[in-house]
Amino acid sequence: MVNNETERPRLRGWLAMSLGLVAIVLGGVWTLQGLDVLPYSAMSGQTVWAVVGGGLIMAGLLLIAVGMRRRSSAQKPVR
Repeated sequence: MVNNETERPRLRGWLAMSLGLVAIVLGGVWTLQGLDVLPYSAMSGQTVWAVVGGGLIMAGLLLIAVGMRRRSSAQKPVR
C-alpha cells in the first residue's frame, strides 16, 4: 500500500486535548487543596488556589473544545 498525500492519517487536535486534560486534572487538585479537601500542603486552605484551580479547569475545557474542533475539521474528506 502506497501512502500518498491524500491518504495520510489526520492527527490534528490531539495536543490541545491532551494539554486540556492535564490542565483539568491539575486544576482539580489545586482547587481541592485551596478548599482544604486535600490537606498537608502549603496550598491547603488558601482560597487563592481554589480560584486559580477553577480558572485552570476552565482553560482545560477550552483546550479540549479547540482540540475537538480541529479533529472534526481534519476528518472531512479531501477532494
